[in-house]
Amino acid sequence: MMLTKKEQRLRRARQTRIRIATQGVARLTVNRTNLHIYASVISGDGAKVLASASTQEADVRKELGASGKGGNAAAATVIGKRIAEKAKAAGVEKVAFDRSGFAYHGRVKALADAAREAGLQF
Repeated sequence: MMLTKKEQRLRRARQTRIRIATQGVARLTVNRTNLHIYASVISGDGAKVLASASTQEADVRKELGASGKGGNAAAATVIGKRIAEKAKAAGVEKVAFDRSGFAYHGRVKALADAAREAGLQF
């Protein structure tokens, strides 16, 4: 039986989450759609969202300019910096990077690099 593209991605994501759960550290999850990118820092036990950022937030949209600018690498960089600042404010320094089955490339890589530069360790 053939899996759809989405089912394949979710299967990859499940494997990663199992591996991260054994480490017991907070995880930085990334989700991307054609129009937006979202990032959240979730506690080690998976019970609480400690920080979140997305291109749908009003001040991020102002910073990016026109609507429809949330789906590019520049927007991902802004979200990476923002999630790192929010995570540090919540007292989180070290995280495990959960790319949710997406390829580590393009927007996902831009977000990860920006979060690292802003001081998040993973």
